Amino acid sequence: MDPVAAKSSFLCMYMSTHKDTLASYVIYHGKVVSTKITDAEMTRIDSKGMDISYQIPSSGNEKISIRIGFEPPLSGYEEVKPRLLSMKADAEEALGMVPAPQITEFTVSPTWLAPAGLVILLTYVTLSPPLSSNVPPYLYPGSFIQNFVGEWVIKFSWGTVVVLHALESLYTATLVKRHRTPFRVGAMYVIGTLLCGYPGWMELKRNVQAARIDSILKGK
Repeated sequence: MDPVAAKSSFLCMYMSTHKDTLASYVIYHGKVVSTKITDAEMTRIDSKGMDISYQIPSSGNEKISIRIGFEPPLSGYEEVKPRLLSMKADAEEALGMVPAPQITEFTVSPTWLAPAGLVILLTYVTLSPPLSSNVPPYLYPGSFIQNFVGEWVIKFSWGTVVVLHALESLYTATLVKRHRTPFRVGAMYVIGTLLCGYPGWMELKRNVQAARIDSILKGK
């Protein structure tokens, strides 16, 4: 049994007092082009999405129904509140109802470790000398890998890393500008992305989402 659908009636009743939030869901997540939603009501919610009925001036008293999916689906009832808050934050910021939150701190999480380790390994293999009997023991693994995969694989790997990380760092720069980070903090996110790739911009987006939800919970 769907744990979210089992409490659909309660959730729909609760959301009936947040019509402005439902309207923002319809316009942003439902991609409904309208300057005004005159009424909105959640009629059902389950782990895969929610059904909302709404009215616009041109529809008179007729209600229009829309299904807004959850990507990814909710794994349990405990995910309902954070997901709805996250969707509310995304919608209200995109629609200009609230300003984008400012990020003032640089943070690092364990997700940085694997990509950083791969870059370090690639650097180690690249700088190791060609395989021979004179290779120092601490460089032998790198020389062996270099000899095994071939020079073209190493060059291709570096080319891929440079292009992807450069594009990702440009994306990070747009996030830094949008969320008005101090110069030092913004530079650290951009440089971190340039060196390690996706963990840089993902870390920044996690902090942005946390700041959005915190702002909503404080009623700002």
